[in-house]
Amino acid sequence: MPTVLNQMRFFLRLGKRIRKLRKKRGLSQEDMISYGFSARHWQQIEAGRPITVSTLLRVCAVFGASIDRLVHGLDRGTYED
Repeated sequence: MPTVLNQMRFFLRLGKRIRKLRKKRGLSQEDMISYGFSARHWQQIEAGRPITVSTLLRVCAVFGASIDRLVHGLDRGTYED
């Protein structure tokens, strides 16, 4: 059963992975505004704040990635970026 601490770790790892993908694409946080995110919301995503499935789907669309690609291994902390 997931604990609050495990959920926090999951979202922190997800935020880190999303930040790496953004940087790999050469995009700034401000560039994410053109994809419909506010700068503040994007900062919160990368900081590891919990996000909804709807937001996760939007992030996947931006990077052309599947949900599995973004979350694979995050729950165990054994993952590759």
